[in-house]
Amino acid sequence: MKNGVDPTSAEGASNQPYRVPNFRMTAATVELPVPVGFWRSVGHTHSAFVVESFIDELAHAAGQDPYEYRRDLLAEHPRHLAVLNTVAEAADWGSEVPQGRARGIAVAESFGSYVAEVAEVSLGEDGRPRVHKVWCAVDCGVVVNPAIVRAQMESGIIFGLTAALYGKITIEDGRAVQSNFHDYEMVRMSEAPEMHVVLAPSGDGPGGVGEPGVPPIAPAVTNALFALTGQRVRTLPIALG
Repeated sequence: MKNGVDPTSAEGASNQPYRVPNFRMTAATVELPVPVGFWRSVGHTHSAFVVESFIDELAHAAGQDPYEYRRDLLAEHPRHLAVLNTVAEAADWGSEVPQGRARGIAVAESFGSYVAEVAEVSLGEDGRPRVHKVWCAVDCGVVVNPAIVRAQMESGIIFGLTAALYGKITIEDGRAVQSNFHDYEMVRMSEAPEMHVVLAPSGDGPGGVGEPGVPPIAPAVTNALFALTGQRVRTLPIALG
């Protein structure tokens, strides 16, 4: 705790990169009867979801393209801007999307690495989101092993998608209802999106790769869902309707 605030709860939000002239963040610690612990990418997961969803809302309110809007506000953060531009180019942002699909974009820094992702989604006949493609650009500084970086980005995307689509634990009578993978759903091979990972090394010192692939995926998906349906998703896991 620092000055009464748990820094892991505020990371990614207290140091958000967008050029905002008046910025204030508050945090509150809530005592829960259920014990909680660290999760892959720790506080950056929920903070990236909040920040990137809100920036997308601002872009819509301003009548601007979500990618271009972010570019303008990230002019003072070249590494954020570089991965954002790289993923937009990789996904051919602005090009025609197949009928019934839409794309969303998000960018986040965590553990010394910068990751931007674009998700292409649709809604199935059951009304549930289906993620078809994900483009990912990562700047983790000096790349030691490109294959490991790509594998970690892909696994982070799958982990984050599982949380965004299914990650719910129900507590009844003081214990978790879900006990194994038969009643705790996760993204399986049949649902896994086509993934394209682009390395954008900057020459800076090495950053982490085990966790930074997770934070951008949920907001990329929910921002795409807004583009598709006009409905904002403000809580996870995703529940449309």
